[in-house]
Amino acid sequence: MAHISFDASALSKFVHDNELGEIQPLVTAADKELRDGTGAGNDFRGFLDLPVDYDKDEFSRIKAAAKKIQGNSEVFVAIGIGGSYLGAQAAIDFLNPNFYNQQKGRNVPEVYFAGNSISGNYLYDLVQLIGDRDFSINVISKSGTTTEPSIAFRVLKEKLIKKYGAAGAKERIFATTDRAKGALKTEADAEGYEEFVVPDDLGGRFSVLSAVGLLPIAVAGGDIDQLMQGAADARTEYSNPDVTKNDAYKYAALRNILYRKGYTTELLENYEPNLRLFGEWWKQLMGESEGKDQKGIYPSSANFTTDLHSLGQYIQEGLRNLMETVVKIDEAPHDVTIPSDDKNLDGLGYLADKKMSYVNDKAYHGVVMAHTDGGVPVMTVNVPKQDAYSLGYTIYFFEAAVAISGYLNGINPFNQPGVEAYKKNMFALLGRQGYEELTKELTARLNK
Repeated sequence: MAHISFDASALSKFVHDNELGEIQPLVTAADKELRDGTGAGNDFRGFLDLPVDYDKDEFSRIKAAAKKIQGNSEVFVAIGIGGSYLGAQAAIDFLNPNFYNQQKGRNVPEVYFAGNSISGNYLYDLVQLIGDRDFSINVISKSGTTTEPSIAFRVLKEKLIKKYGAAGAKERIFATTDRAKGALKTEADAEGYEEFVVPDDLGGRFSVLSAVGLLPIAVAGGDIDQLMQGAADARTEYSNPDVTKNDAYKYAALRNILYRKGYTTELLENYEPNLRLFGEWWKQLMGESEGKDQKGIYPSSANFTTDLHSLGQYIQEGLRNLMETVVKIDEAPHDVTIPSDDKNLDGLGYLADKKMSYVNDKAYHGVVMAHTDGGVPVMTVNVPKQDAYSLGYTIYFFEAAVAISGYLNGINPFNQPGVEAYKKNMFALLGRQGYEELTKELTARLNK
């Protein structure tokens, strides 16, 4: 029996009983493409077996490095963009208290992320926040030339050298990069940074269960053994192409059925604030995997009940192109009992002595009924607990689902050709060597 459960019962008015059976041959064919490596992007299927087929020696070094950082650093900064940080930050937020960086008495460093924007203001504030405290950094980049993390690495490396000297700084820089080539690999080899590998067969958005995500997660106190075990068990659970026996494939099939009926935007929703970054990770996973050839479900996210007070009206009565997937935690780490109040001026007497989790659960059920009545299909992924095992399981669920979903829609779910277009324009406008002709063209367009 699967550790997490997928509930599609609210789709009865949107998907007919026969439709899953009708799409099954396509799912079976997509599964064969994925498992046999005959589909597009077959060089990037490493996520399939990663939970069991990973470098055990490197895994041990990751845990040792995390312990070293925990012992000598008050602050840890992970430098990366896209898949090089989203999975790690989502996992750390999922596994820790909402205000973990402000909590006293934790035996781990404060954890921050840099290199995911070109905001000088953000990086300045981060440098000021670190101040004179002891810190270490993990620079995560396969090439070592991506603009955002490269800038942040320069700035934070300079701060390390000023504080510890060149030799001391090397002991506090950890590089996660390509196994054999690239600017960061060259620098790490020359300077003697401890190195971890971005596997060749993993796209960035599938890399959270590799060293890319594991080192930051371990530094923050996450149990990476249990994280990998959860993913390994999910790998076994989601290996059958039969959608009646494989919830990840069932989810992929249903969202494609709905997409073909005009539900072109999917909202991933949660009812716990520290799942907000999980939604950001999911958006990259789905959007970068499926948005190609003028096709694909547009991924968005919402945080309930918070966003019901801003997006609720649109979801309920706006354009009928939305479907919703809720990631629902069955048992949150902590709870609060609502106090009684004899005056009852706020009218909450009917909730006195009830747990907030009880109220949150009723809100979820009420929202599902309202939205389905309003013409919005809702699916739910029920996750038992906010622990590392459950997270690993859930990560694998969505990774397997998007691979099948991409093949069902006739696209390569593992490449991302469109992300280079804006980079070329940016490099040209910044005057990077080799872009001279494009610089002239774009400058002329700007000056019109």
